[in-house]
Amino acid sequence: MSHTALVTGGNRGIGLEACRQFKELGLKVVLTARDATEGRRAAEGLGCLFEPLDVSSDSSVAACAASLKKAKTQVDILVNNAGIYPDGGVLSAAWDDLRAGMEANYWGALRTCRAFVPGMLERGYGRIVNVTSGYGLFSEGLEGPAPYSLSKAALDALTLKLSKEVAGDVKVNAVCPGWVRTRMGGRAAPRPVEKGAETIVWLATLPMDGPSGGVFRDKRPLEW
Repeated sequence: MSHTALVTGGNRGIGLEACRQFKELGLKVVLTARDATEGRRAAEGLGCLFEPLDVSSDSSVAACAASLKKAKTQVDILVNNAGIYPDGGVLSAAWDDLRAGMEANYWGALRTCRAFVPGMLERGYGRIVNVTSGYGLFSEGLEGPAPYSLSKAALDALTLKLSKEVAGDVKVNAVCPGWVRTRMGGRAAPRPVEKGAETIVWLATLPMDGPSGGVFRDKRPLEW
């Protein structure tokens, strides 16, 4: 039976490439994006479903889940890719930037998990992939802007905590795609989007004996 993958922030960059790779594997794909115009255009280009979704909004996440339920579309794979990159230090960053980083990068993933993971548990199968960053890892020094780093560290904590709560063949992992040539990463980034999405797709399609509760880069485990 073919599984359905939902990708947040799927209209460009790593998210769009993950959608493309999922389609190549024969999965049903739900591409979601905050910008409906860009999202629909991207989905049409790949031949996949589109749902508007702003992960920083409770009502938007609820509306997306309700729309998919009405369409009898079950989400088996959830890729929490949507994110923003606010700047600033712990003491200097604007409160609005600190809040926005947490809303999109941490709370957004928690919202979608609470919307879609219960269904995975009921069906006994699920894959959750949270797109994090080396800037969110204690093992790599929590470098980078504070609003971004702190929100990604919180996302890592969510990954580990949720992995301990789920049961059955439901796996939760995080991926550090590296510095990738996207609008966020910039043209100077050394890694193409194909490489950035590769480990996401690998984690999203793990077999029953695959890992859970880990963070990976290039399919290799990292220390939290």
